[in-house]
Amino acid sequence: MVTITESAQDYLAELLSKQDDALGVRVFINQPGTPRAETCIAYCRQGDVNDADQKEELVKFTVWYDAPSLPFLEDALVDYAKDRMGGQLTIKAPNAKLPRVDESSSLADRVNYVLYNEVNPALAAHGGEVSLVEITETNIAILQFGGGCQGCSAVDQTLKGGVEKTLLEQIPQLTGVRDTTDHSDTSQAYY
Repeated sequence: MVTITESAQDYLAELLSKQDDALGVRVFINQPGTPRAETCIAYCRQGDVNDADQKEELVKFTVWYDAPSLPFLEDALVDYAKDRMGGQLTIKAPNAKLPRVDESSSLADRVNYVLYNEVNPALAAHGGEVSLVEITETNIAILQFGGGCQGCSAVDQTLKGGVEKTLLEQIPQLTGVRDTTDHSDTSQAYY
């Protein structure tokens, strides 16, 4: 799951020793599974722990991993490197923006994987992007376009001929794709 190096454990233990009310640390990801995902470590205090969290007892302190963040924390590394300025704690979570996906992954995770790895790199050439809003009960992917795609006159072609076609070919469980973007704002539109 998450590897916390010995140097990082020593550093975090030292920080925790200066806190009167900290139970340990909590590792979580803000906006997991999105391009804006950010991996975080914070002091864990009374009231911060959720029953679903995964708890790990290390030699010097306790770590709680936020339950919704767990798939995105797979293969994460927390390290501390001393340097001439003191040192730096680094967190590398290669799956923070998107967890590993396979046939057993949720439909939303599989849709996001295709969007972020195949569709968005193509749309980026025009300054555009598309993100998943939700998957309906009838397996329709509700999407929202942004950047150069919002208000673009070619967005219908992009949706039908590109995004929808790609998603339906790769994820046969989807029954359709819908766009909820307000395209009346054309200020950023590519065309």
